[in-house]
Amino acid sequence: MKLISSKELIRTPIFHVTMDHAKDPEGFEIKRAIVQHGGSAVMMPVDEKKRVLLVRQYRLPARRYLWELPAGRLDEGETPLQAAKRELAEETGYRAKKWEKLAVFYPSPGFLAEKMTIFLARDLTEGEQKPMEDERIEVRWFKPKEIDKLIESYEIIDAKTQIGFLKWKRYFAGK
Repeated sequence: MKLISSKELIRTPIFHVTMDHAKDPEGFEIKRAIVQHGGSAVMMPVDEKKRVLLVRQYRLPARRYLWELPAGRLDEGETPLQAAKRELAEETGYRAKKWEKLAVFYPSPGFLAEKMTIFLARDLTEGEQKPMEDERIEVRWFKPKEIDKLIESYEIIDAKTQIGFLKWKRYFAGK
């Protein structure tokens, strides 16, 4: 596929939307409005008891409060790991000495150009939470069985949280 054109339709502080047109050598064409996003870092803080730290906040697009892994967008020039370390401290007050990449994925590649990177954060130290001005964040530790039940009962419906938790449970929890 070769990008033929890209026209910006709208710009906000968090993302911008483009109308993109691409064509392959056989003449097949795609035209799409795409939400352009610089990417996000997601943290899965796990303590020595294998409890997982989740945050609860109101998500305006979902029109409800959600329990989820803490996350935040990458600032310009920031790597996913740098953003993860910054966001973990801001949203939860915790800092981690050990970081390991857990997953990389596109949450909705049909219209959204955001790439999310989930990091396992361990060897945690508690500190002061400093959320952004427009965030009201509740923080709580959960046992893996509690998270399993919340996913099974559709109470945790956030994709990054399901992906991070289920991948950790399958590949990392026994380490």
